[in-house]
Amino acid sequence: MTSADETPVRVGVFGLLGSGNLGNDGSLEAVLGYLRAEHPEAVVDALCGGPEVVATRYGIPATRLHWYRGEYRTASRAGAIAAKGLGKLVDAVRTAAWVRRHDVVIVPGMGVLEATLPLRPWGFPYSLFLLCASGRLFGTRVALVSVGAAAIGNRPTRTLVRRSARLATYRSYRDALSRDAMRAMGVDTASDEVYPDLAFALPTPTLPASETPGPPGPVCVGVMAFHGGNDDRARAEEIHRRYLDGTTRFVRALVEDGRQVRLLTGDACDAPVVAAILDAVDSPLVTAAEASSLADLMKETAAADTVVATRYHNLICALKVGTPTLALSYAAKSDALMARMGLDAYCHPAREVDADRLLEQFRTMEKRSAELRRILAERNLVAVRQLEHQFAALTSALFPAADHAHALREAP
Repeated sequence: MTSADETPVRVGVFGLLGSGNLGNDGSLEAVLGYLRAEHPEAVVDALCGGPEVVATRYGIPATRLHWYRGEYRTASRAGAIAAKGLGKLVDAVRTAAWVRRHDVVIVPGMGVLEATLPLRPWGFPYSLFLLCASGRLFGTRVALVSVGAAAIGNRPTRTLVRRSARLATYRSYRDALSRDAMRAMGVDTASDEVYPDLAFALPTPTLPASETPGPPGPVCVGVMAFHGGNDDRARAEEIHRRYLDGTTRFVRALVEDGRQVRLLTGDACDAPVVAAILDAVDSPLVTAAEASSLADLMKETAAADTVVATRYHNLICALKVGTPTLALSYAAKSDALMARMGLDAYCHPAREVDADRLLEQFRTMEKRSAELRRILAERNLVAVRQLEHQFAALTSALFPAADHAHALREAP
């Protein structure tokens, strides 16, 4: 506990939080759980994309990440272009002032060092650079915790990401591929560790077990507004059309087998994909979940016999609750996650969804359901232990006074 004459540690959390992406918010929830358990004296606030949501849902003060509210809208008129440009200058001052008020800033998970989805260098990569540069300028410890990274082709984006990583006080990655990517981009990763995604630290929901065996249960299908990656902009619509068509055909095949299908999303932008599938299949066997958190998604996937999903954190939710899962993989991070959990045989490319082959993989997986559930239970125990080590390492790196006090209490 903090004594009366001690100043509480001021901790900031930073990122595209509260903006509709459930995975990002789940990472925030995991870090807040760690802070409240291990550092209850800390004073916590956020600089984030959706401050109203973060303040209401998590009970911490929150400030808008960007001064210009149209930051993520395409600027075509001269006034909008000027406002966006001015916003970049204002954000440099606002970010520096915010960072200066903190002892520690944590970037909780998220793919902040990658561009596997469409991304402009002067969007979030610029914001992350402002954060890390301000931390170095004012002596504020900045931690990139269990983040995702990937090789980046666009030179300005790659430069901003590399410099941000170098300026951070602490870095850890959610898979070895991420660490390798940063090393390949010129970052010294010798002291950087790999841990599971932060969402594995969240509580796992428990559902009442069925007393009697019944007919096959529902299948959760997690969909995504997938248009390819940052280097696929010229083919974005073609990629999306192929993904949507293949996924729709797969859902229709499940319905023809008499299976109930529950459509899941992970971001507000995925809603049109759900609507398109519901309209195309037009069956009472297909319904859409209304999940507002990773906890909601975990409950949905726990109630399913099998999950087929695209978004990274849809996969994590299903794997965490121990449901056999097939990944519609759009990036190496999905393949790495499935390999970590022992299900690397059940990946299917999101760019080339072949409904017939996907259905064959799905049926093969369902035959191994009991075996795969045992494997997932074992892998989840390992993930929990690894994240406990991650949080201990984070305390040592960011809260040295608290770590020293703990060591004194534990000494014989």
